[in-house]
Amino acid sequence: MALQNVLIDGNWREARATGSFQSINPATGTALADEYPISSWGDCEAALDAAAEAAVLLGQVPTERVAKFLNRFADRIEGRATEIAETAHAETALAKSPRLSRIELPRTTGQLRQAAKAAIEGSWALPTIDSKLNLRSCHSALGPVCIFGPNNFPLAYNGICGGDFAAAIAAGNPVIAKGHPSHPGTTRLLAEEAFAAVGETALPSATVQMIYHIGREDGLRLVSDPRIGATGFTGSRAAGLALKTAADAAGKPIYLEMSSLNPVVVLPGALRERIEKIADEYTDSCLAGSGQFCTKPGLLLLPGGEVSERFVMQVRQRFADRPVAPLLSPTVQKSLDASVKKLTAAGAKVVIGGDVVVGDGFRYSNTLLRIDGAAFLANPEILQTEAFGNASMIIVAHDVAQLAEIVTKLEGQLTGSIYSSTVGDDDKSYAQLSSILRQRVGRLLNDKMPTGVAVNPAMNHGGPYPAAGHPGFTAVGIPASLRRFSQLECYDNVRKNRLPPLLADRNPTGKTWRLIDGEWSVADLKA
Repeated sequence: MALQNVLIDGNWREARATGSFQSINPATGTALADEYPISSWGDCEAALDAAAEAAVLLGQVPTERVAKFLNRFADRIEGRATEIAETAHAETALAKSPRLSRIELPRTTGQLRQAAKAAIEGSWALPTIDSKLNLRSCHSALGPVCIFGPNNFPLAYNGICGGDFAAAIAAGNPVIAKGHPSHPGTTRLLAEEAFAAVGETALPSATVQMIYHIGREDGLRLVSDPRIGATGFTGSRAAGLALKTAADAAGKPIYLEMSSLNPVVVLPGALRERIEKIADEYTDSCLAGSGQFCTKPGLLLLPGGEVSERFVMQVRQRFADRPVAPLLSPTVQKSLDASVKKLTAAGAKVVIGGDVVVGDGFRYSNTLLRIDGAAFLANPEILQTEAFGNASMIIVAHDVAQLAEIVTKLEGQLTGSIYSSTVGDDDKSYAQLSSILRQRVGRLLNDKMPTGVAVNPAMNHGGPYPAAGHPGFTAVGIPASLRRFSQLECYDNVRKNRLPPLLADRNPTGKTWRLIDGEWSVADLKA
């Protein structure tokens, strides 16, 4: 069987492969028909050379044409939506509807269009002008960006069309997408539409390139190559830290989204008021997508007592009643089982589940663990092992004071939630706990589970290490997400006819916010 071609330097061509692989239908465990290459360094070398050349050419392309590409790409994805959703379903077992066709695909095209709007408007670049010193600065393109897409979002986070891709392109950079082996067919369809949109909008042919898979050493070499401007990565902590070590050693920026337990604290007043509603919300959030969301609540913390015990039993019953959905791959199944075993060896007790489901496909029983607060505090590092999948752990503390002590031991997280009484019964406890939790999370929620991530300018999808590689940046939320893939450029006494449009005396759009002599303005600079 012939291997599928890779997209390098404006051509779909045969890969310089070191091996091959097939994607597997997670619901059945059977391999799908097409075979894909594992690219050698030769493919990476060719892509890097082409991307470096494209970066120079893109710097001469009007921003309006980059935005036109993003909009046209979104249109083309929608024109092929049925095929894309069906392929993604076959490769991931995620539901065609509503998950893929009605939620994730519109989110993907929406991100692309938001990025196009931000590129044209220009305020993302934070243009700053000191007219007295004739000193001007703004963010601008960094150079070729390599994007490693994850397994759990085949569209919205895909390296060839997802949020990192949209941000990198909108900031003016070419992209080398490294696909995920869980959904190569989906990635190929999206890459076809991206490349077609490049041609329609007359961008440099290597603006978008795509390889399906590479070996570990080539991945480390790729993120540290002198031609790379930056890397975006979404995936496991182990893989992310290995890439970060290589990139850091070469002085190359890398933006990581790795692991997060997304702790949810439920205070007594909230349980007394609405125990069943919270149990429903927690169950829904834990088991949505078989728990394969980066914002799944992997920990729930509550003080001990009779109402807390009733809550645990209500959640147990809900976990038992829900059907077991497929996991994304045998690797996810194996990793989940290993994590559950590690947690139980460290003292966690199985309330329900805790084992592999034997049969077709890759499934794991809906799993709820529990541990008391003192036992958690005795071994907090091991007991924060991420169980990626349909599993979560409840920590039952002695009291609110012990809850606060537990929160101080938590690692950096994408999110943290606190449920409290609506009539003020928990206000004192909330004030104590939120001040500690706020320092450990990128997004703080009240009376809401963390699973949903709105594609909104105010959103932060990042957080302190190890949830992300840097607490100052977000992977979701345009225009802020664009600045990850930029460099700050300063122009000192540069002649006005040589300045980039954003720093000219005349506001190039009439709508771009610029900091002029200490005041934000959309006006032209007065002579």
